[in-house]
Amino acid sequence: MKIHRLAAVAAVFGMLSFVQSTFAEDAPKDITIATEGAYAPWNFTNADGKLDGLEIDLANDLCARMKIKCTIIAQDWDGLIPSLKVGKFDVIMAGMFITAKRLETIDFTQPYAIDPGGFAVAKDSDLGKLGPSTEKFKLDDEAASKAAVDKLKPLLKGKVVGVQAATAMLEFLKKYFGDTVEIREYKTTEQHDLDLAAGRIDAIFAQKTALAATLAKPEFSGFTVAGPGFVGGLFGAGTGAGLRKEDAKLKEMLNDAISAAIADGTIKRISEKWVKTDVTPVK
Repeated sequence: MKIHRLAAVAAVFGMLSFVQSTFAEDAPKDITIATEGAYAPWNFTNADGKLDGLEIDLANDLCARMKIKCTIIAQDWDGLIPSLKVGKFDVIMAGMFITAKRLETIDFTQPYAIDPGGFAVAKDSDLGKLGPSTEKFKLDDEAASKAAVDKLKPLLKGKVVGVQAATAMLEFLKKYFGDTVEIREYKTTEQHDLDLAAGRIDAIFAQKTALAATLAKPEFSGFTVAGPGFVGGLFGAGTGAGLRKEDAKLKEMLNDAISAAIADGTIKRISEKWVKTDVTPVK
């Protein structure tokens, strides 16, 4: 009887060793991270033709923490999720919000940034005269967010607002301002920035940090970020790294690295370098 028990114990330990070995083998040695490369200052192509920005610095930091080799590539926004699913790369870090709709097809890490959406308009416009605001409204609080939206609607009535296609920003405009403004979709934020500067549209809607970077350029001296910011709801839990649902080990590794980067102030330091404010998620 004792012999049989010893054999059973040995079998269990053997199985545990096999499982542990399998999990160790599942840990990737190298990965490819895709970004858009056209959403300054989060991710963009610099004058030297190299990818740069907040998410590039963060991606390199996370890879160093995970002790794996990372290759960072650029991919058009509308091809990010389809290309991830077919295995062209392993992770998306491209200012992508963690939304319920996206979670139907891919997975996400915990958020590594929270940044509200807002409007940029001419300073002499009705909305522009309000100037910038530090107020943030959670779309999950329906009463408060509706009051904020209702206050903005008369100031934007009949205006043409530019927004990047296939984004939560577009869905926000459709839901909350679709009966008030004309929405014009663009493939990249760079394109709607150009149309705003040229006077072909009246406003743009994007993350407030991206708007601040755009308006810092000389050609936008007559424009301002105006009104409150909006978070939650259609904007989900914040900005996170997208990955395939089956890559559980990689998700665990990334979450551990993001937690460490939050805890030691790295995300705060990187975000203040690039967007002049702390976008660290508050737990």
